[in-house]
Amino acid sequence: MRRRFLFSAALCTTLGRLAWAQPVDAEDRPSKTPGYTVSADVLQRSVAERFPMRYPVQGLLNLDLQPPRLSLLPEQNRLRAEMVVEAVGPALNRSHRGSFDLDFALRYEASDRTLRAHQLRIDRLRFPTLQPSVVELLNAYGPALAEQSLREVVLHRLKPQDLRMADAMGMQPGPITVTQEGLVIAFVLKPL
Repeated sequence: MRRRFLFSAALCTTLGRLAWAQPVDAEDRPSKTPGYTVSADVLQRSVAERFPMRYPVQGLLNLDLQPPRLSLLPEQNRLRAEMVVEAVGPALNRSHRGSFDLDFALRYEASDRTLRAHQLRIDRLRFPTLQPSVVELLNAYGPALAEQSLREVVLHRLKPQDLRMADAMGMQPGPITVTQEGLVIAFVLKPL
């Protein structure tokens, strides 16, 4: 523990001296803060591993959620997921395919090194082959079911080696930024 503190203090002192030694022009500033990047492809593969998911609706039918198609919304610092859902069960005479969209922010969970969805915003369920009254019934339950089942869904898990350098410098994952290429997880100093 003492070694980590001394290493962090020496690093901060050295960087502080360099920062004060000469003025930095905007062109000379480093363009990258310390952090970890997750590409859109890696994120898509990681989330696909957690699907399909099945959710029963009061013994009448099951909603089977297929792997979502993710898209990045950097201007909102959020992600969008296009969800394909199949409705099957005793209340229906056959399987019906539908969809809904949702967008969400991300948060880091330190206890298991995961990126999780939170602050979900869910659009209405769309089922073109179902009667409008059945679609309305599903829309009455659907958003609450999606909120309950998808909130805090794990989208990606960082490996210990992904955080080894940050940990050695006394840092931990902090804010998550959505970019055109994927996610950037900034590293911040750990509290003392």
